[in-house]
Amino acid sequence: MAAASVFEQILDPTHRADPYPLYRELRKTPVVRETDGSFVVSRYRDIAALLHDPRASSREVVTLPGFISKDSPEHDRIRKVIGRHYGPPHTPERIDSMSGDLLDVVTGLIDRLAGRTEVDLVDDFAYALPVTAICRLLGVPLEDEPRFHAWADAIVEGVDPQARDEPARRKGAAAVAEMSGYFDTLLDAHRATPGQDLLSAMITDAHTWEGMSRSELLSNACLLLVAGHETTVNLIANGMLTLLRHPEMLDRIRREPDFVILTVEELLRYEPPVHILIRKALDDIDTTGVTIPAGATIRLVLASGSRDPDHVREPDRFDPDRHDLQRMDFLPDESQHLGFGGGVHHCFGAPLARLETQIALTELARRLEHPRLLADPPPYRPNPVLRGPRHLPVALDGVRMAEDRRTRGTTGLVESVS
Repeated sequence: MAAASVFEQILDPTHRADPYPLYRELRKTPVVRETDGSFVVSRYRDIAALLHDPRASSREVVTLPGFISKDSPEHDRIRKVIGRHYGPPHTPERIDSMSGDLLDVVTGLIDRLAGRTEVDLVDDFAYALPVTAICRLLGVPLEDEPRFHAWADAIVEGVDPQARDEPARRKGAAAVAEMSGYFDTLLDAHRATPGQDLLSAMITDAHTWEGMSRSELLSNACLLLVAGHETTVNLIANGMLTLLRHPEMLDRIRREPDFVILTVEELLRYEPPVHILIRKALDDIDTTGVTIPAGATIRLVLASGSRDPDHVREPDRFDPDRHDLQRMDFLPDESQHLGFGGGVHHCFGAPLARLETQIALTELARRLEHPRLLADPPPYRPNPVLRGPRHLPVALDGVRMAEDRRTRGTTGLVESVS
């Protein structure tokens, strides 16, 4: 039996806790052809170029529903319609206006930890916050979470490169169909009694139907619900794991609340929630001396690119200050990290993910007394694409009382430095 390639080792769940030595090995050959005919790209410059190359297609290879699996101009048309109600210029306050509610949710979740000496920051916190946030944004009843949790698990399973068996694909497709039926009923309810949520805004806006069909609205509602919480769970969990490994950074967030802005950007580079994106070559593509032939699958290892030493100095060191625009630790000028992808598919939910994580990490730093890891590394989810701890067991000495909201700044945090 032939020895496993470096990429095959990366896919092996036994390496999930620390794939970064394998990424270093992978970058020694920037573009590698695997035995299945796919091409693995691991350096920042090549990944960034392919993310902006229209010949690197998302069609037929991205298994999530919605515009994420489309190319321009179809992708752009749908994204523009949804974006009309998500952010500037038409709805600039949509995300910022959620900061107070998000702070209340975070406060309530941390309050529930009082009196305990051991907690699981995934089950007890990191999952509940993004689910609550995306439900409020979309107008999805939170009490329906047990239903869409199962659908989301089935859909996300199909994103795993190792889930190639037909039963897994059928299970994912069935989950999308069931979730679409759920949204079909929910959209009718929002049309009859509109709220202040995103789905109500879209279903009652004539512009929606000028650029999107009913079936497209349903598939993209599924996308927003699934992608709107799965990746943020990992970002928050990866963030707390990293900060607990660097307690001086937790202390600094307590002392300098705005430091959390730089911290989240460094987390998106250093421990991103999404490690691999898949594309398909529509034509022959030349990159770093290798021709990727038309029809080939391309695997972009984002997490490797963000730690490319040709892109960033001391890439394996966690250093939020490197994102200070006055310092400019990044060698190219294009972008500071690949944590939200790039090109036309740059993460649609980035503003909300940033805001949730900034508020979450700030309040956890402020209120948890002497938090420390009970397992390092913690157990990880098996998926190599959406990488994060399955559990994050933490010991603590207590929970401080929440401060009055008027003394806690919650606006303006989402400012991006990338």
